[in-house]
Amino acid sequence: MTQTISRRSALAGAGALIVALRLSGTHAQTETGTGSGPSKHGLPGSLDDTPRIDAWIRIDASGAASILTGKAELGQGLKTALLQVAAEELKLPLGRLSLVTADTARTPNEGYTAASHSIQDSGTAIRHAAAQARELLKDEAARRFGVPANALQVRNGQVFGVDGKRISYGELVRDQLLSVDATPTSRLTSPADFTVMSQPVPRVDIPAKVTGGVAYVQDMRPDGMLHARVVRPPSYGATLRDCDTSPVEKMRGVVKVIRDGNFLGVIAEREWTAVQAMRTLAATTTWIERQELPDEVDLPAALMNLPSRDTTIHDTGSPGNPGILVEGTFSRPYLTHGSIGPACALAQFADQKLTVWTHTQGVFFLRDAIAGMLRMPAENVRCVHAEGAGCYGHNGADDAAADAAMLALAVPGRPVRVQLMREQEHAWDPFGPGMVVKLKATVGADGAISDWHHEVWSQSHMMRPGPPGTLIAARLKSDAAPPAPPVALAQPEGGGDRNAVPLYAIANCKVISHFLPDMPLRGSSMRSLGGYLNVLSIESVLDELAVRSGQDPVAFRLRHIEDPRARDVIEAAASRFGWTARVKSSESTGFGFGFGRYKNLEAWCAVAVEIEIPRLSGVVGIRRVVAAVDTGQIVNPDGVRNQIEGGILQAASWTLFERVTFDRTRVTSVDWSAYPIMRFDSVPESVEVHLVDRPGDAFYGVAEAAQGPTGAALANAIRDATGVRLHQLPLTPARIRKAIAR
Repeated sequence: MTQTISRRSALAGAGALIVALRLSGTHAQTETGTGSGPSKHGLPGSLDDTPRIDAWIRIDASGAASILTGKAELGQGLKTALLQVAAEELKLPLGRLSLVTADTARTPNEGYTAASHSIQDSGTAIRHAAAQARELLKDEAARRFGVPANALQVRNGQVFGVDGKRISYGELVRDQLLSVDATPTSRLTSPADFTVMSQPVPRVDIPAKVTGGVAYVQDMRPDGMLHARVVRPPSYGATLRDCDTSPVEKMRGVVKVIRDGNFLGVIAEREWTAVQAMRTLAATTTWIERQELPDEVDLPAALMNLPSRDTTIHDTGSPGNPGILVEGTFSRPYLTHGSIGPACALAQFADQKLTVWTHTQGVFFLRDAIAGMLRMPAENVRCVHAEGAGCYGHNGADDAAADAAMLALAVPGRPVRVQLMREQEHAWDPFGPGMVVKLKATVGADGAISDWHHEVWSQSHMMRPGPPGTLIAARLKSDAAPPAPPVALAQPEGGGDRNAVPLYAIANCKVISHFLPDMPLRGSSMRSLGGYLNVLSIESVLDELAVRSGQDPVAFRLRHIEDPRARDVIEAAASRFGWTARVKSSESTGFGFGFGRYKNLEAWCAVAVEIEIPRLSGVVGIRRVVAAVDTGQIVNPDGVRNQIEGGILQAASWTLFERVTFDRTRVTSVDWSAYPIMRFDSVPESVEVHLVDRPGDAFYGVAEAAQGPTGAALANAIRDATGVRLHQLPLTPARIRKAIAR
């Protein structure tokens, strides 16, 4: 932006902002698939890829507006926030707006809904498109009234003249009025005049979800729909040796059994019949398996011994003076998405056209992958986003969509619904990759950090479709697609090395990324990618340096922070928590602090926690969590708080409970008993989220900001309560008891 205005007092009475924008290279996307590279048209957000205003805003003869976005609602409140943005700039009541989310036949291509870019890119595009649409309508009213446009006012979908004349959007709209390219300059509403943005508007997607309405793709039941299930191989690389389909084909209600190479599926009139047929088919199938998985007992060593492509991503200064040395090797296991509702999709093949309803995060990429898998022209495949019951990151959604597409070809004209079983979801999920961080740092005699050396080992965090070989079905069918090549996401956003460069002022600092092209287990994108472990490791070592040098952990952070916005969230979290006045109620009490800026580019977040750990049990009880977050201009404060609260709970679950288990052949954590997650009795007793207000600022991605700081705060609190530092996640009661007993 050509001008940054961040204080409401500076905006009061300004009426509107005239903002000329250019796309900043620091926000070039990688994981999302749009906006990467130089600006094409000098337009804000996703407008730069799709500049036509009516690609985003359409107004009908009644004056109601349809808002179009290439992003998907994943439970993050996107629908509500985008409607708020559009309503604010169009000057239309929320009730007269509808939203169309990602659909390859209707909406702009905004790549993946990932990396917390939705409001930053789509929200920015819609805000500017709506503001320019409003001004075009206002100009049309001025032409009809024969007066200057600046003599008119707009409210509630109408344009008012000084002489009492008024005309509605519905009367003003005409063919091609909005069929023009956006310009780099927009007349944006001043934050001082907001009536919809920055307000806690109730989520539009919640009512159906809490009343049992049709809310998810799992709920869809179109006329004539058939039910299907697939039989997955028991392990990676297993090949089908024998399969007797005759018992299943004789079952009443079974429509068809499909075998294509190692791909097996059944289609039936009723869902329970499909489940029974799947189980019968699985029981009559023999597979050849191989022992190809690493030794889970020493996963960190297994990862560090894999071939790697090494890159120094940060290198400043020269070795400092000797001092207090802290070093440690931190590791996280593979993590599953654990979506509450197993992945589901519907597909229908008719008139040589295939339509797929899916909770994928990238409808355009999935369309291309399915088209490639089926050897169909991409224009003959349509992917329509429908919300999923428990959906984030690259989970099983794309695989279920590919399964449905494969099976729909066998029954032209009828919709086919595929839902994965729990054991399939857990065994074949594209896991959040296992990782290792090796850190060594020194605090000098002056109390400042003098040396910092950070190395991270990780496989790819980005194996989403496009290529057909990213889909399980495409890898199993007889004319199998080749494996997709591993993708190393580039800095500054990064993948496994996301957030590996510390935000603190350190004179001598070196960071090395060891990218692992081999994929011991199937892995891809999970919230915050490598940022969770990198921030946890950085903040753990920082805390250890502070403790061993006799300095307060928060004061030690502030001593090394130059970014004023980082200082603001650290100070806000510490103040709201009462950090300087904290008192241990018992020897089992622990306090911890963590800070991070998501991707070192987006929202700033600091978290303070209080825990209790009875030494006999080693069970961590989270008493209190206080977070502060700066996400720039806030659209919906409730939405931001929900995202941070959700991130806190998810990170606590990762840190204390979650771990994918496997033997040398198979993934073994295929149900909730083998893959424990946080339950209600482990939820924090109190969670507070405080928002740093930045009216008039840009949008900064917030959805994944809390994971790293929360994990770090918990790790530091456990250190504070027990006096020992744990390095291997999850920090289970057994590991805590063992560490205390040493």
